[in-house]
Amino acid sequence: MEYRRLGKSGLQLSVLSFGSWVTFHGQVDDSLSDRLMGLAYDSGINFFDNAEIYALGESEKMMGRVLKKKNWDRTSYTVSSKAYFGWRGTNNKPNQTGLSRKHLVEACNEALQRMQLDYLDLFYCHRPDRNVPIEEVVWTMTNLIQQGKILYWGTSEWTAAEIMHANMIARQYNLIGPVVEQPEYNLFRREKVEVEYAQIYKNEGLGTTIFSPLASGILTGKYNKGVPEGSRLSLEGYEWLRNRNLLDENLARVAILQTVADQLGTSLATLAVAWCIANPHVTSAILGATKEEQLKENLKALEVYPKFTKEVMHEIDTIMGTAPRVPTH
Repeated sequence: MEYRRLGKSGLQLSVLSFGSWVTFHGQVDDSLSDRLMGLAYDSGINFFDNAEIYALGESEKMMGRVLKKKNWDRTSYTVSSKAYFGWRGTNNKPNQTGLSRKHLVEACNEALQRMQLDYLDLFYCHRPDRNVPIEEVVWTMTNLIQQGKILYWGTSEWTAAEIMHANMIARQYNLIGPVVEQPEYNLFRREKVEVEYAQIYKNEGLGTTIFSPLASGILTGKYNKGVPEGSRLSLEGYEWLRNRNLLDENLARVAILQTVADQLGTSLATLAVAWCIANPHVTSAILGATKEEQLKENLKALEVYPKFTKEVMHEIDTIMGTAPRVPTH
């Protein structure tokens, strides 16, 4: 396993990590999640990602039960949660969502209870909240760090301007700013990570823990002949994901991309994950798996990404046609 420093922080994360979105409680039970997390940990993965909204809190409970049973040395792994959406679904009342001090503090305490932990290594603001002053968010996260409930905080799907604003406030009031952003990043969605955040890596030392490296499975090629039963895009409630990703032009590109995978002697899935971690601004790519074979296949990305020459990257860009235009001034 390779480990990368999380932006300007002192924390080191495995370049491949393990997440629970969609899968935990929705697609896997305690027994399988125990095996998957065990395989991840034994392979050197030291970062496990979660959020209050995943399976409305049940995902955190499941991960907590596995961690309790495994009884790994707490200093050997890192765990995250995220707050914004709440976990009560349609029953959310005012202050049970968003980034108010009230919700952030309560969401943190609830995550700790569900996961049976004394502290979270990473705590993310799962979306920006334009109804809450950024000062309140930065103060609250600083307070949680000072109380020992979280060690680092970050953002997810924030704009570069919002991240810069949070860092500016932190400097102005001598508070602790965000050290990590969790954006979507894959061969279809590149703009944020490659262009929008370019200056923040340089100026703020931002780390990234990217999600959906396989674009919800599209980049594995398994959807090229329809939607397999039991797959992520077949699940009820994820129609929006299917409508956004399962496009004919996407599938056509993936079919051609198979030629590059064949040249490198690897699978499409491994190629797609390897492509993400070939970007030095990616601290960690979060993997989601429902089968041990899937996870083992994804882990092979560590062996594949060093084979990405300029020629290989150019060929991938040509096939996909998704490279963002980088400003020249």
